Amino acid sequence: TAKRNRRSTASDLSRHLSSDTGMTVSRQTVYRRLGHIGLYARRPVRCVPLTATHCRLRLAWSREHALWTPQQWSCVMFSDESRFSLQSDSRRTFIWRAPGTRYHQENTIERHRYGGEGWLVWGGIILGSRTDLHVQSVTMTGHIYRDVILEQHVRLFRGAMGAEFLFMDDNVRPHRANIVDKCLQSEDITRMDWPAYSPDLNPIEHV
Repeated sequence: TAKRNRRSTASDLSRHLSSDTGMTVSRQTVYRRLGHIGLYARRPVRCVPLTATHCRLRLAWSREHALWTPQQWSCVMFSDESRFSLQSDSRRTFIWRAPGTRYHQENTIERHRYGGEGWLVWGGIILGSRTDLHVQSVTMTGHIYRDVILEQHVRLFRGAMGAEFLFMDDNVRPHRANIVDKCLQSEDITRMDWPAYSPDLNPIEHV
């Protein structure tokens, strides 16, 4: 039942078992038995819906980089920003899944954007090092991205590593603003091509 309906709660499963078998089964027993077969209650990954084009470009990117050497990957700075809501989530959802299946389609919930107030946190990682975290309470804009993220963080790593340095960021609008492109060009920072809606391909998501 937990595999067929991954969003069933332990209480739901306990009631179903009691109804079907006539035996009283506690929530703790449900948790314990599911754990024995490798299923644990976890928050589902929330992701945007992928089109056929998104899937095709993701596959092409993966194939293109499948044979990259550790030396090539060591020159890439992976970055990401996350928004943390200040509003409580009264609809907290858990699913039953096995370890290593976080990004399987059946373990995700599609959504387009966050709502409400919150804090935005940006960071970058590269082999053997990382940036400082940047935290702000306002929406990211192209000007903030250029003046703070690129000028105060990324540019320093480019200067230390030289021309082999690659910078990975995703395709959200502030990252692709004209003033950001001009800054990258003036600082001689090479941006890595990145398929849209692909957080699972970014190592920083697994740190």
